[in-house]
Amino acid sequence: MRIVDLHTHSTASDGQYAPEEVVRQAKERGLEVLALTDHDTLDGVEEAVRAGERLGLKVLRGIEIGAAEYENLHILGYNVSSEAPKLTELCRKFKAGRDARSFRILNYLHENGFELTLEEVEALAGGSIIGRPHFAQAMVRRGYVSSNREAFDRWLDTEDYHQKVKRFKAEAKICLKAIKAAGGKASLAHPYQVGLEDGALEELVAQLKEDGLDAIECYYPRHTTEQTAFYLRLAKKYNLHITGGSDFHGEKVKPDIQLAAWELELDWLL
Repeated sequence: MRIVDLHTHSTASDGQYAPEEVVRQAKERGLEVLALTDHDTLDGVEEAVRAGERLGLKVLRGIEIGAAEYENLHILGYNVSSEAPKLTELCRKFKAGRDARSFRILNYLHENGFELTLEEVEALAGGSIIGRPHFAQAMVRRGYVSSNREAFDRWLDTEDYHQKVKRFKAEAKICLKAIKAAGGKASLAHPYQVGLEDGALEELVAQLKEDGLDAIECYYPRHTTEQTAFYLRLAKKYNLHITGGSDFHGEKVKPDIQLAAWELELDWLL
């Protein structure tokens, strides 16, 4: 058993801290294994790996990819090569899609009465890829909402938002193939966020397993006890490994989420 957090974010995507700082905090937390899994990019993984080598912490090169079938269907990739052609090309497309989406988010918020500028959002992003959390932070700073969570619940993660603000996504099968071609293992991230009833979620897991899925993120801060138990049963039924992560972004982005310290068996990854 290892003390791990296999789902974290840095300034390489929409996190608050640089990759090296995420690793330092993980070491202080007492972790033995950390995966840096920024959204749709591998830009921070080499910095994180080097920091882990200096500090004596095993760091896995990871990524979190949004799949096209459902709005919050995300696939985590572990031990991927940062130079694999299929995955790097997919990341290039994701980045172009995110850059274009920033203007669509801004227009969507303007249509709903929020007078934000791209410059202030870029300042909050601090040079990293602009994501919804940065728009949420700008809304909080302007006093439009009281928290990032409110910004998402009322505006940035609603059905209306998802209908009007689109970006490039690849089918889950393509995401899985890219991770496998990069030498990695794949886990279904935060299954509850997909928004499916248990039966439909099981059908999805069965299909993903057929397409190359290796694991399920059974342990996650916002899973209920009942959800965790169901995901553990799915993992056993479909012979999938068990992962767990915090989805750490930093307190400015997700104030209620700290680095996790799950005890998991990781021989299949290490």
